[in-house]
Amino acid sequence: MKLIQELYGKGIINEEKKNQLDAMMKETGKTEEELILENKIVSEDALFELKSKLVNVPLKKLEQEEVPLDILELISGAAAQNYKMVPLFKRDNVLGVGMVYPENISSQNALRFSNRKENFVYEIYLITFTDLNNVLKQYKTLEIETKKALEEIKQDNEGDADQLLEPTPVTSTITDEAPVIKMVLVILRHAIEGQASDIHIEPSRERLNIRFRQDGILHLSLFLPISVHPSIVSRIKILANLKIDENRIPQDGRFSTKINGKEIDFRVATFPILNGEKVEIRVLDSTEGLKPFDQMGFSPRNIEVIQKALKMPYGLILSSGPTGSGKTTTLYSLMRVLNQETVNVVTIEDPVEYSIAGVNQSQIKPDIGYTFAEGLRQILRQDPNVIMVGEVRDEETASLVINAALTGHVVLSTLHTNSATGVIPRMIDMGVRPFLIPSTLRVVIAQRLIRGLCQKCKKKVSPNEKIKKYITDVLSDLPAFAKKDLDLSGALYIYEAKGCEVCKFTGYKGRLGLFEVLSMTEELIDVILKNPAESLILKVAQKQGMLTMVQEGVLKVLQGQTTVDEIIRVTQEK
Repeated sequence: MKLIQELYGKGIINEEKKNQLDAMMKETGKTEEELILENKIVSEDALFELKSKLVNVPLKKLEQEEVPLDILELISGAAAQNYKMVPLFKRDNVLGVGMVYPENISSQNALRFSNRKENFVYEIYLITFTDLNNVLKQYKTLEIETKKALEEIKQDNEGDADQLLEPTPVTSTITDEAPVIKMVLVILRHAIEGQASDIHIEPSRERLNIRFRQDGILHLSLFLPISVHPSIVSRIKILANLKIDENRIPQDGRFSTKINGKEIDFRVATFPILNGEKVEIRVLDSTEGLKPFDQMGFSPRNIEVIQKALKMPYGLILSSGPTGSGKTTTLYSLMRVLNQETVNVVTIEDPVEYSIAGVNQSQIKPDIGYTFAEGLRQILRQDPNVIMVGEVRDEETASLVINAALTGHVVLSTLHTNSATGVIPRMIDMGVRPFLIPSTLRVVIAQRLIRGLCQKCKKKVSPNEKIKKYITDVLSDLPAFAKKDLDLSGALYIYEAKGCEVCKFTGYKGRLGLFEVLSMTEELIDVILKNPAESLILKVAQKQGMLTMVQEGVLKVLQGQTTVDEIIRVTQEK
């Protein structure tokens, strides 16, 4: 077959280019198809439409749906890679096969060789390089790789599945076997590649469920035979330096390993449940989790307010929000701004999430009496300039944090409240006297994390009347500076989540922050001293230019960054 000759005959290339391509084929050993595409002579679709006519094989364009695992296994990954052919579908005893080189005798022989046992009738289709590569990627999936490891475990144990359930073999032999090591590594690698923040390994009565938290949502990624649960847990315990033979009480640990060329930290927590031990692994990728302050997604107004607070010689900066809302990440980004050679930064955390060069980080150990309060007392003897306390949990810690801020230290900490305006009443509930708050509290940052729309497949739509009313109601009391560039009088458009291969058909990719930033002002001081009700604090805060998280979220909806459903999911109180 001569594709180059055909292109020359059609006048698409001249004789000089034809001779050049022929010479390159001899020198490089590359195929006509590869050289034509490398030189951008015609598009891939046009090239393969031409080839389909020449070899008399129908061209099949693949949809963006995955080939089922049981079909994929009918041609081995090695054969698919070597001979550029992949299974596409199975109908009774007919197997559809996509081939880049159906005219190649070696590919035809390889297909016949793989057909010795199954005796399939083949339907051959021509497919493009792009479609081939999309299917080849599916061979490298979590399900396939763990299935291979399971088969190896079964072979190593000579088919004795009961052996995997015994505690003694698990600790002495199985955890040292390569298949188990490989299986755990595959799970960790797929979590990193899928940008998961957490891995949940959960035993049920009949199977072991592996769930990944991606963009804040838990997804069931894999289930395994319950028989491998003890060996996987034991392997993780070895990595995290935990007691392998202790499964009656929770344990905490951490480990680091290099995955895809990056050093990644993992925090491990075990928890005894009805069917065994549940393991939760937090993925701590510093390249993803530690972002510079100016890349956190704060609005210009919020950046200005926070920077002003950071320049003050002392005072308290609080980050609030529920678990998993990114409070600690925000504090780390602020701490990196304050971390200078001339400054002594000391932290007390539970646990230490990321290691930061130049910062003295300490982890509390409540079982031996080393609490936040006790740690804070000791920190004050370390001549600190900046102190970070992981969380204000009780009255004693709250009192010590206020004292530290009063005595000339910059103090960073977190508090669990639903909004920035709820922080001041919460501090008063914890025993802090109202007159101490104005002189210590500099800024409060409340936050949530929402899923961002996939920018490749998002769909522009006109909202229905209910959504339109929701948007206009939320934005009705925006501060003047935010209304300046906003025009709701004309046609209103928002975006919906659609789903594509890039976002794994969820419609969402990545996460965004929603922030409320409250700073101390003279008017706010009067409210705190006279009547620190949350509703009155909110009025003053909005008057000074603070956007609520819902308002900031709706503005992001209008900018095409997220959806109304996502804002309601994250901000609406249940």
